[in-house]
Amino acid sequence: MFSKFTSILQHAVEALAPSLPLQEDFVYHWKAITHYYIETSDDKAPVTDTNIPSHLEQMLDILVQEENERESGETGPCMEYLLHHKILETLYTLGKADCPPGMKQQVLTFYTKLLGRIRQPLLPHINVHRPVQKLIRLCGEVLATPTENEEIQFLCIVCAKLKQDPYLVNFFLEVIQDPVLHLCRRQNKLKAMALQGSASVITEDMIKDHESVTTDTGQPGQPEETPGAAGAEHMENEDELPQQAEELSFSLDELNVTSSPESSTACPNQDYNLVNSLLNLTKSPDGRIAVKACEGLMLLVSLPEPAAAKCLTQSTCLCELLTDRLATLYKALPQSLDPLDIETVEAINWGLDSYSHKEDASAFPGKRALISFLSWFDYCDQLIKEAQKTTAVAMAKAVRERFFIDVMEPQLMQTSEIGILTSTALLHRIVRQVTSEVLLQELVYFILGEQREPETLADINRHPLRHRLIEHCDHISDEISIMTLRMFEHLLQKPNEHILYNLVLRNLEERNYMEYKPPCQEDKDVVENGQIAGAVDLEEDPLFTDLSPDNTLSAQEWLSASPPVSPEHPKNDGKTEVHKIVNSFLCLVPDEAKSSYHVEGTGYDTYLRDAHRQFRDYCVICLRWEWPGSPRSLEKCNLEASFFEGHFLKVLFERMGRILDQPYDVNLQVTSVLSKLSLFPHPHIHEYLLDPYVNLASGCKSLFSVIVRVVGDLMVRIQRIPDFTPKLLLVRKRLLGLEPEGPIIDHMTLLEGVIVLEEFCKELAAIAFVKYHTSATP
Repeated sequence: MFSKFTSILQHAVEALAPSLPLQEDFVYHWKAITHYYIETSDDKAPVTDTNIPSHLEQMLDILVQEENERESGETGPCMEYLLHHKILETLYTLGKADCPPGMKQQVLTFYTKLLGRIRQPLLPHINVHRPVQKLIRLCGEVLATPTENEEIQFLCIVCAKLKQDPYLVNFFLEVIQDPVLHLCRRQNKLKAMALQGSASVITEDMIKDHESVTTDTGQPGQPEETPGAAGAEHMENEDELPQQAEELSFSLDELNVTSSPESSTACPNQDYNLVNSLLNLTKSPDGRIAVKACEGLMLLVSLPEPAAAKCLTQSTCLCELLTDRLATLYKALPQSLDPLDIETVEAINWGLDSYSHKEDASAFPGKRALISFLSWFDYCDQLIKEAQKTTAVAMAKAVRERFFIDVMEPQLMQTSEIGILTSTALLHRIVRQVTSEVLLQELVYFILGEQREPETLADINRHPLRHRLIEHCDHISDEISIMTLRMFEHLLQKPNEHILYNLVLRNLEERNYMEYKPPCQEDKDVVENGQIAGAVDLEEDPLFTDLSPDNTLSAQEWLSASPPVSPEHPKNDGKTEVHKIVNSFLCLVPDEAKSSYHVEGTGYDTYLRDAHRQFRDYCVICLRWEWPGSPRSLEKCNLEASFFEGHFLKVLFERMGRILDQPYDVNLQVTSVLSKLSLFPHPHIHEYLLDPYVNLASGCKSLFSVIVRVVGDLMVRIQRIPDFTPKLLLVRKRLLGLEPEGPIIDHMTLLEGVIVLEEFCKELAAIAFVKYHTSATP
């Protein structure tokens, strides 16, 4: 009560007294603080019962006023006084001792406001960045302390200043002169803290540091650490007392000084305490503090300084924190999660994962844990995306080695169907969510391996996880097959060249799926009737003799739809005439097995718009990969090598071959993946998947040949099903929702398979036309 009365009286006196020059006023407030320690005998009273907070606020206001009254960049006498008399050093010492109780909070606030409100650069001054560095070490010592909010505000303002002037980070990279001594001291500190629990300890090196007082010239004694910047001033002894410390009557032995446990992962000769303190605060039980700490780390990893990037990854436990928390949150997920819940849970943004089970109408068991995991993965992804290149690569490799391989791979390789389904659904969600190119690269290497040479049947198990996942595309469990196929479908849409090359392109490079006939005089690319030399005229095949006029387009219609012939794009450019290719796909399914022309709005043209949009998107993704515009010359290909389409296409072709006997959902997913592959603007993919007239080498199969075999089987089986066409039409209308569900129809799987087959052929025809039209347009 008396102290409050004194404070009120002092404010009244200051208001009535004549105004002093700023420097005198500044010195007056500082002397008032130092006199408190000389005159007081009760160092247990909280700082809020003293005038110290008011004096500090007045000092700050004076410094701001002084700067506003002077030209930009000019240092005034008050700031000179603060720097020359090492006021920040003294405040750091008082804050570290927390004398009187609550002083640490006041010091942190003063530092934060000083750095935030003063426009001129302060951190380059040794008498600023040195005490700032020391104060950083006090942050994050103990979680959930009363000063936690002030600590994170202080650390974030330092990070913001470093973001403005990245070179300043070099002042915060400390080179340890004696690594062995430093390690021993670290161990001693940790042992002392373990023995005394939360009790405060004074270690020998702290006392030694306090006894080492320098002169005003700033000449250091024997420093333990120096800043890592080349040409930067050597730091003076840690915790040295400035000139005013001699006026203070308290004994250092009476102060409660707590040592700061440093990062458990130590580089032999460097420390990055700013990162270590932020890492500690990311573990705060207060979500707001943890998010602010994550924001601070985001600023630091983006700094372009190579020395900081190296120190960040080699001298801190940042990589370990990211991966260990990922692993912990992943392991906390329920063993069985509904794949639909994993897929449909709302988009997760790190730092915004606040979730209330009571307020959620769509809650499910494990949703809180799933959101926490996906939120932290999003943070890791964004952190790597924003990071300096060296830092990004190191963090992404750590995620791959310590999380993908160590934690996820055993789950994906297990034999339990429930476990496989859950882990594959989580992998699918991760594939969809990742946006960082560097992390995506490591994820791709994790799933597919780094191999780029053509596959052989003997070595398809070379990368076990890739082999297992591709095998899961043809799993006995339809749910596992669908989920794995969806994962590959989204993987193919990611902007990474290695994905398509590893799965498909490396096996098509030599074009040894073709039977090569040396050209002779009478063999031309296009003969008089428009037929490709050596190709089979599919329209004379028994499968295609009965064609409906509604399902084919005349040559005149195609001429009007196709781009005109130009010198740059002659018709005779090595491409099969597009109308013949399109009609080949449209005519694959016999008329008696077609049902779309009985339902309005299900024609082939409905696929053109989607095919054009998707192909345009794929072209944008693939533009930087510099793919050739035309197939590799056969003279340069090794056509003698045996052809293997690769494990991925092998499994897809096998599933496509069973389209009449598979569930509807499986067929939709298989054809969806194949259509995505067909959209890629690579000439070899187009030739192998979309050209019915390619001369296949003996024993080779293509997508078209697989469909031809399916159609042949279908024509035989149609004869055994009475009322086939009416049943087929009814099934189509039910699938479209035009007819209510009724009695079960015989041969439902076959009928649904026929409908999917017809739609898939129309989709392939649309893709072939769009690709030809786009490539032929000048």
